[in-house]
Amino acid sequence: MLISQGVLEGRAGSGTYVAEPRQRVRVVRSSAREQPQGSPFRADMKALGKQGDWESRTDAKVPAPVDIAARLGIAEGDLCVRTSYEFLADGRPVRLSTSWEPYDLTAGTLVVLPEGGPDARTGVVNRVAAIGITVSRAVEQPEPRQATAEEASLLGIQKAALVTHIRRTYYSDQGRPVETADIIVPSAHCEIVYEIPINR
Repeated sequence: MLISQGVLEGRAGSGTYVAEPRQRVRVVRSSAREQPQGSPFRADMKALGKQGDWESRTDAKVPAPVDIAARLGIAEGDLCVRTSYEFLADGRPVRLSTSWEPYDLTAGTLVVLPEGGPDARTGVVNRVAAIGITVSRAVEQPEPRQATAEEASLLGIQKAALVTHIRRTYYSDQGRPVETADIIVPSAHCEIVYEIPINR
């Protein structure tokens, strides 16, 4: 438990040691944070005095696996655009995300690649707005679990350390899922805060 909380760290073949103190990064989840320009992640990092950035890799025309197809309301094997992200604070990984978008939604447009074109790096909501699609709501399902070996390696945490796995799906005002993502947040390095706008 102390390792998963970042208090201790294990070193293979050596033992268990007190971990170097590391400030937990606040991860804010809120629809109100979707801005026409800029990145909420970068804004969060700037507020903490950190430089926020990310690395990504996009694969176009990837067949949708069963679970992703169900979340996007498409058939298994239908083509998707898949993008893997590694979010960084001062160059250190603090969050992972894998995004899936139906290929037929953006095929033939300038926004088919999330990290390419004139609307690159502006987020799903702003990108699809450029082709006339309005995102009206997002659904998030967070659950705790242990990190996989690959996730632990990318995040620089212990294998099987606690993470929060958030399944997020964006829906258009017509009710169609336009994107779904698996977001991995390490518990030892980040705290998740939900902001809920109150409309009166």
